[in-house]
Amino acid sequence: MFDPQKRSEIMSHIRSKDTKGELLVRKYLHRMGFRFRLQDARLPGKPDIVLPKYKCVVFIHGCFWHAHQGCKYYRDPKSNTDYWIPKIQKNVERDKQVVSDLALMGWKVEIVWECELKKDAETRLNNLVSSLIYNLTVNNI
Repeated sequence: MFDPQKRSEIMSHIRSKDTKGELLVRKYLHRMGFRFRLQDARLPGKPDIVLPKYKCVVFIHGCFWHAHQGCKYYRDPKSNTDYWIPKIQKNVERDKQVVSDLALMGWKVEIVWECELKKDAETRLNNLVSSLIYNLTVNNI
């Protein structure tokens, strides 16, 4: 437990963009020759990475903030639960709606979880690239 001032300091260091996971995925995709846009506000959910050529978006989700069930990095908060549980649940509901909206618009949605990048980043990133290439060939782009 932390006092409110310390908790505020800790929370102020949590980034919403340019996280380690985002930078890792972006560097890898760029190295593999993919070109993309970042946080395109014209699309639902303001995806972390937008690959217009592939009609694909990539979200890099933090396991805690997006309630990655079954993940060792997600656990229900133990303090201030009246605030945090509904907040995280709203994130999950919003994520579902955003994926649905993007799919209806014809976009393929890839979600990369923080834990996947910690466990075996190379395998996850290779799978992401394979999915993008498959999407390219299926759509005859």
